[in-house]
Amino acid sequence: MDKTLPSPARQAGASDDSQARLDRLADLSRRLLASARAQGASQAEVSCSEESGLNVNVRMGAVETVEATRDRGIAVTVYFGKRKGTASTADLREDSLESTVAQACAIARHTEDDAAAGLAEPELMAVPPADGRWPEFDGWHPWAIEADEAVDLALACEQAGRERDPRIANSDGASFGSGSSLGVYANSHGFIGRERSTQHSIGCALIAGSGDEMQREGWYSIALAAGDLEDPAAIGRKAAERTVSRLAPRQLATGEYPVLFASEVARSLVGHLLGAVSGGALYRRASFLLDSVGTQLLPDWFGIDERPFLTRGFRSSAYDGDGVATRDSALVAGGVLQHYVLGTYSARRLGLQTTGNAGGVHNLQVAANTGDLNEMLRGMGRGLLVTELMGQGVNAITGDYSRGAAGFWVEGGELQYPVDGVTVAGNLKAMFKAIEAVGTDVDPRSHIATGSILVGRMTVAGETPED
Repeated sequence: MDKTLPSPARQAGASDDSQARLDRLADLSRRLLASARAQGASQAEVSCSEESGLNVNVRMGAVETVEATRDRGIAVTVYFGKRKGTASTADLREDSLESTVAQACAIARHTEDDAAAGLAEPELMAVPPADGRWPEFDGWHPWAIEADEAVDLALACEQAGRERDPRIANSDGASFGSGSSLGVYANSHGFIGRERSTQHSIGCALIAGSGDEMQREGWYSIALAAGDLEDPAAIGRKAAERTVSRLAPRQLATGEYPVLFASEVARSLVGHLLGAVSGGALYRRASFLLDSVGTQLLPDWFGIDERPFLTRGFRSSAYDGDGVATRDSALVAGGVLQHYVLGTYSARRLGLQTTGNAGGVHNLQVAANTGDLNEMLRGMGRGLLVTELMGQGVNAITGDYSRGAAGFWVEGGELQYPVDGVTVAGNLKAMFKAIEAVGTDVDPRSHIATGSILVGRMTVAGETPED
């Protein structure tokens, strides 16, 4: 089965009414803001969204599900001084919209004052270009694909994987997804932001071996434009190769070893750092990195930059969830934390100013200090390469880290055999300082762009020697 991805011209389809739909959402937002003002709100904000998509799942050459989705959401938030109320609806009938605003106002009138409540300051609002069109950073690539075509792509992916190696005994299925979203955020400062984006994916999970010796692994590709996806057959073959490579795993003796986190799991370490320096955790005093701005958290060569304006970035945007202008910035420079990750509300709770991160970060890039994965394996020499993490054993308050892991044992800078059923443990503060290298082998499937990360020493719990 030979199935290829479409050309750029084929992706767009015959017509694209997204700008007209954004215009309608913007007009709706203005009407809702006017209604909130008429009902006595001192400030108000509105979020309107439309999403549509096609999702397909196949298994063992047969179709399991085909689902077309179309969703809409409208949320109205009003402020009466420092009192806040929010209500939402998916119904565009005029009486329903008016009722939604009225509900938000009623809630606000019955809540307690919150000193941190309210819109961001007007002078912090992002300003659109002179033509009034917000930059899109090449993130809009709709795919006019029919359900039978999507099914064929998923089947081709799974078939290529199943045929790759005779040890592939079963399949957990292949999937295809394509979706688009439109969003308008508006507030009573006069700000009206408009965004549209697309996202497409193909993935496959396979099973090798039998009985107690079975191993499951997979691979997937995700992109904003269909033409940037990996070939479906290549995805299936890579899923097969990853699956059979895990057959006949061994355990390790419990001990302390260097641990190299492959790029597809290394971004979770950056995610733990983000969680600890984000406003919600900080003002709740639920972070192991309280009072950490300006302190050395990582080696002096380590850096993380935020890049909101990347072309085809997964989280590119000119403004955040509060309408505040985003900006390029260094989150970590020379191993030192430069600032927290704050939206308007959390910043006020902490007595600080927003960093333009309401709703999260926008495209993080972790600086590399070495070469690709093979070079990192040679540099490590002996230790554990982790390719999968399991469980949620991370304590956000203390930083204690303990997660199930699978991967490969490395000797002489080369993979020796697969490893399963081990636990890697440490404390995130110590782990961050013990990072020895970041590779150039960046996994492109996330807004957190990092290569593999080598932590010089961690506890690996495996077999306990008998007395």
